[in-house]
Amino acid sequence: MSKTVMEHADASEVFNRDEPYVNWHDETLWFVRQKRDKSSKQLPEWEELREAASGIKHYVLSHLDELLISFEQKAKENGVQVHWAANAAEHNEIVLGLLKQHKIDKMVKSKSMLTEECHMNEFLQKNGIEVIDTDLGERIVQLRNEPPSHIVLPAIHLKKKDIGDLFHEHLGTDAGATDPQYLTEAARQHLRDKFLTRRAALTGVNFAVAETGGFVVSTNEGNADMGAHLADIHIACMGFEKIIPKQEHLGVFLRLLARSATGQPITTYSSHFKKPREGQEMHIVIVDNGRSTQLGRKDFRNSLKCIRCGACMNTCPVYRRSGGHSYHNAVAGPIGSILAPNLDMTKNADLPFASTLCGSCSNVCPVKIDIHDQLYKWRQVLAKEGHVPKSKEIGIRAMSTVLAAPRFYQWSGRLGRTVMRAMPFMVNNGLNPWYKQRDMPEPPKESFRDWYVRNRKN
Repeated sequence: MSKTVMEHADASEVFNRDEPYVNWHDETLWFVRQKRDKSSKQLPEWEELREAASGIKHYVLSHLDELLISFEQKAKENGVQVHWAANAAEHNEIVLGLLKQHKIDKMVKSKSMLTEECHMNEFLQKNGIEVIDTDLGERIVQLRNEPPSHIVLPAIHLKKKDIGDLFHEHLGTDAGATDPQYLTEAARQHLRDKFLTRRAALTGVNFAVAETGGFVVSTNEGNADMGAHLADIHIACMGFEKIIPKQEHLGVFLRLLARSATGQPITTYSSHFKKPREGQEMHIVIVDNGRSTQLGRKDFRNSLKCIRCGACMNTCPVYRRSGGHSYHNAVAGPIGSILAPNLDMTKNADLPFASTLCGSCSNVCPVKIDIHDQLYKWRQVLAKEGHVPKSKEIGIRAMSTVLAAPRFYQWSGRLGRTVMRAMPFMVNNGLNPWYKQRDMPEPPKESFRDWYVRNRKN
C-alpha cells in the first residue's frame, strides 16, 4: 500500500468511531435497497430484463472492436469529433487541449465517474481551468474538497446539518438552516449563473449506441442538459465499455438502471445526444485506462458489464458500515473492489478483502456480474502475486494447516472454547479486531461435530 493511502480496515475504524452516525448511514442505504426491491417486484419480467441486459453486455465485450469502430464512424457522420485516450493522462490532456484551443478557462461539468477515475478536476485546476460540478451532490462534495462517497449518491455520507453549515459558509444561506427545499433553491441560484456564463460543458455517458453514433446521459436534475445546451462546446467522456449495439437495447437498460439505483421507474431525464446544434462543437472522448487489461482477464472481464447503478453498494453490509471514502478509489463498494486492483494491485490490494462474500451484491446486480466470486478470485490472485501483508499470509497459512488436519482442528476447537470460558480476556481485548466492534459470543459447550456424533449414537 502507498504510504499516502489509508487501508480500508484502518479507514473503516475511523468511520466507525461515531456509532450513531454509522447506524444512520447503514439504515439510509438499506432504505434505498428496499426501494430497489419494491420497484423491481412491480415488473414481472424483471429477471428476464436482467438476463437480457447481461446477454447484451456479453455480446458487447466479445465484439468491442466492431462496435467501437461503428460508433466512431456514425458519430463522425453526425458531425461529432471523436478522440481516443489510452489512459487517464491522455484523457486529461485531450480535455485541456480542447479548452485551450477555444481559450476557455471556466467549465461546467455534470456527474462523470470516469473523470473522477482520471482525477480530471485536479488536473484542470492545476492548469488554470475552473471546473464547477453541477450535480447537487457532486457540488456539495466539491465545496467540501473531498471525492464522492457513492457513484449515484455522492453526498450520501452527509446529513442535512452538514450541508446547511457548508452552504452557510460558501453560499451565504441562513446559519443553522436545514430545510432541503431552501438549501436546494440556494444551490439552484448559485449554479444558474455558472450555466449561463460557461462556454464549455462536460458530461459523462451512460450508454453509447454503435448503430446511431448517439449517446444517452441519465440525470435526475437536468444539469447535464442545461450545461450541454447552453455551451459552445460539449465534451462527453466515456469508458469504452459504455457502448451498446442498437438503439432498441436502450429500453432494456433504462428500465433497469434507475430501479436498481434509487427505486425510480426511470431517471427524470434520459437525454439523447446525436449531433451538435448549429454553431456548437461536440466531442466524445473514448477512454481505455486499464479496461483492455481487465477485458483480457478471463475471471474479471464481466466487471466491464457494470452500468454504474450503485445497487451493490446499497446492499453491501461492509460498504454501509465503512463509508465510501474508506475505499480510496473513485468507485467504492463491491464493484470498485474488483475494478480497482486491475488499475493498481499494490495500492488496492486491501479492497477485495473488504467483503463478507455474502453474495448480496451479485444478487442485486442488474447485469448479473458475479461480483462476490470475483472478489474471492482477486484474493487468490493478490496472494499469488505477493500483495497480501505478511501478517495475513501467516494467518491464512496457519488456518490452512489447522483445517487440513481433522484431529488438529478438533483439538484446536476444544482448546479455543476452554480458553474463552476460563480466560475471556484472552479474546476480549483491543488486539482482537473482532472485539473492537462487537461482543464476542459465549463459547458453546461442545462443537457441532461432537453434538452430531453424540446424537447420532442415540
